[in-house]
Amino acid sequence: MELKKLTDTFAVSPQIRPADLAALREMGFRALICNRPDGEGADQPTFVEIEQAAQQHGIEAHYLPVESGKVSDQDAERFRDYLETLPRPLLAFCRSGMRSATLWALASAPKMSLVDILAAGKRAGVDLSGLARRIGSPHASSEEQHDVVIVGAGAAGVATASSLLARAPNLDIAIIDPADVHYYQPGLTMVGAGIFRPETTARPMGSVLPRNVRWIKAAVAAFEPAANTVILEGCRVVKYRQLVVCPGLKLDWNAIEGLPQTLGRNGVTSNYRYDLAPYTWELVQGLRGGRAVFTQPTMPIKCAGAPQKAMYLSSDHWRRTGRLDQIDVEFYNAGAALFGVADYVPALMKYVESYGINLNFGFNLSAVDGEARKATFTRALPGGGTETFETGFDMLHVVPPQKAPDFIRVSPLADAGGWIDVDQTSLRHKAHENVFGLGDVTNTPNAKTAAAARKQAPVVAHNVLAALGMTRGAAGYDGYGSCPLTVERGKIVLAEFLYGGKLAPTFPAWLIDGRKPSGLAWLLKERILPPFYWRGMLKGHEWFVQPQVAD
Repeated sequence: MELKKLTDTFAVSPQIRPADLAALREMGFRALICNRPDGEGADQPTFVEIEQAAQQHGIEAHYLPVESGKVSDQDAERFRDYLETLPRPLLAFCRSGMRSATLWALASAPKMSLVDILAAGKRAGVDLSGLARRIGSPHASSEEQHDVVIVGAGAAGVATASSLLARAPNLDIAIIDPADVHYYQPGLTMVGAGIFRPETTARPMGSVLPRNVRWIKAAVAAFEPAANTVILEGCRVVKYRQLVVCPGLKLDWNAIEGLPQTLGRNGVTSNYRYDLAPYTWELVQGLRGGRAVFTQPTMPIKCAGAPQKAMYLSSDHWRRTGRLDQIDVEFYNAGAALFGVADYVPALMKYVESYGINLNFGFNLSAVDGEARKATFTRALPGGGTETFETGFDMLHVVPPQKAPDFIRVSPLADAGGWIDVDQTSLRHKAHENVFGLGDVTNTPNAKTAAAARKQAPVVAHNVLAALGMTRGAAGYDGYGSCPLTVERGKIVLAEFLYGGKLAPTFPAWLIDGRKPSGLAWLLKERILPPFYWRGMLKGHEWFVQPQVAD
């Protein structure tokens, strides 16, 4: 029997036989629902045979036959009654299990969100995406269509829209995003160090979107790429000729036990959230002694240097105020190296040694007890298995695990890891030719930084227009990413690299040598990049990032 568990107490399966009932009872099943009409196949046992065998083993059996491909709303209502009244665990079956899964999905819709239903199906190996419209709202009919639809109005989405309009001013573009505020995320490190005011890193979403772009202020529920359709929550339908997907990452705070309950108090903070970055600076200023712990989860994460940036800038402040000798600074990194590109490690290690930072590799933060000021880490053992380690803290800067948003991970656009599956050069989806992805949500092996999105946006803009027949040639992305590592106030190690960690400096070494701390690089980070972001990148100006186009 091939059982597929959709919940802890409900599973579906292909056709079962009387001889299977003993094993099902051993598994704990207490009730069955047969969704396959008798006589559908020549080798199919009748429901009466199944029912008699079930009774012998103390299992309830119920008959709700549904023709293949004809699951009605009435069928789903009757199935819902069974879900609510029959003892658990419960098994439903048909020829393949698909009709039973369909009935479960439709019956569960009133109490579960579409994303949760699709996620349960994907975990069980059942594709329920074809039910997106029926699950969302079977009677909704609102529909609109655009030449280009962009999902996500972060740095990547707005930059792509602006780059498209810079090339084709009359293009019909819609951006889908429910957020009211657009954040300049690279600035949060500086907020956490008291250098930027929080309000300078946030602007109303409507003020940063291009004027002649249609803003659909809604959340995406599902994709139907075969129908060139995006399904919004509430089952509104948006159709497209070309689709660009760039919704960013999901910060998975709940993956660390106890963390959501203590964020923003008990000395627990994170520069990865706008409302918490000021608390980081408050803690840094107030700490007079004790242990300051900084964490970094497993990759991928947005801006892999950000966990260190907070640590270096905090240590610099404590040294400038004469307190560093009274503070033990600990860095717990789930990875095996300080930084992914080896050329920059020597410069960073000098600061680690100068600040007296204790490095701990292979440790992943798994739990936080804010009231007790205790952090628990998990480490894999060489011979298999894991061990846990607990340490106290007076300040804890947490970087949460990160993954693709739920509606992406359960979609037909995702790879096995949940990321948008694109060609790393063209950024075109590998299976759907009129779909592109960029930014943090793709499976490209580059650093997830704003600098990467700045380089990717013109590539996607060109390739979308080429797909629409409005230009020629193919643009390519080379994996460029940049991480300005703020090693002290006034100095930055400017890491710039391509796919494979190949160095890719923007400036000549006599001006800024990225492998050494630089005051000019700090000036770039503090004074030049913010207006460059707001007035350049988001406005479609492609300074230093004009794409290379091949015929």
